[in-house]
Amino acid sequence: MNIATLLSGGVDSSVVVHLLKEAGYTPTLFYIKIGMDDDELLHCTSEEDIEMASLIARRYGCKLEVVDLHKDYWDNVVAYTLEKVKLGLTPNPDVMCNKLIKFGVFEQRVGKEFDKTATGHYATTTVRDGKTYLSTAKDPIKDQTDFLAQINSLQVSKLMFPVGSLMKNEVRTIAESANLPSAKRQDSQGICFLGKVNYNDFIRRYLGEKEGPVVEFETGKVLGKHKGYWFHTVGQRKGLGLSGGPWYVIKKDVPGNIVYASKGFDVDTQYGNEFTMRDFHFITQDEWKDAVAEIDVTFKIRHTPDFTRGKIIKTSDGYRLSSKQKLQGIAPGQFGVIYDADSRICIGSGEIL
Repeated sequence: MNIATLLSGGVDSSVVVHLLKEAGYTPTLFYIKIGMDDDELLHCTSEEDIEMASLIARRYGCKLEVVDLHKDYWDNVVAYTLEKVKLGLTPNPDVMCNKLIKFGVFEQRVGKEFDKTATGHYATTTVRDGKTYLSTAKDPIKDQTDFLAQINSLQVSKLMFPVGSLMKNEVRTIAESANLPSAKRQDSQGICFLGKVNYNDFIRRYLGEKEGPVVEFETGKVLGKHKGYWFHTVGQRKGLGLSGGPWYVIKKDVPGNIVYASKGFDVDTQYGNEFTMRDFHFITQDEWKDAVAEIDVTFKIRHTPDFTRGKIIKTSDGYRLSSKQKLQGIAPGQFGVIYDADSRICIGSGEIL
């Protein structure tokens, strides 16, 4: 079997190469470069990653290619991120990176020549009745199916997730036992294209600053000032610069450049138990095409190891999700990721209205 492996230089993808070699395969390795060399702020610190990837390639006798997709990334994922932020929404660029770049552009240009594409994502696949479904990883804390919830059936059927059946500590142990150079590397944090760049610095560069009031939601009292609604997201607790908190962002008035905050003493102010999703995307198939009643599901509205139980029903706008418990910080623009009632199969996702 001809396997392409996406190698980041981190411990997870390095262990993927080790496991594939142990299984008798010699994958072709690819490092996807998305940083901009001619931009000091967005210059991705790829040198160290590529050096680490090169060490892994030499160690296992694999070919390594660097694929420069920064223009595609900028035209698609970064443009999407900035557009959503300008609208006052909360984007998820990592979801779109997986859909459009790692398993989109890369597949169309390179991956199509291979039987399978292996990655270091913490996820698994399940085959039922000849169909391949995206399913959750063994390690609930590291599970990344919510970041993969916009890929399609063809993409998921071609993917391999060798570390998805392992706990993170098991991956580290394998790396240390094999003396992999990446064994001690820390996991990357934050948005994929920013690297070590501060998110607010990035937003400030492209959207600037625009001073506006921070207003107490319940009373209308002006509590302070902010530098632009685009620096804040619904549910945010830190970064408002207000004393006597904690204060939470409750909503934003985009035309008026107003950020509304609350201490959250009123549960109904800060919490909700339902939301609607538009443009719902089914990964493998429409699970509810014949459904006329509410369906039991589990779901996530942010990256967390925990699943919440609820019911979903089809509406004229998309799908409405009713949660069995109060939800804090339902942020429009984020993805609601829906799983089956057993929190095993990732059914798909839609943008929260």
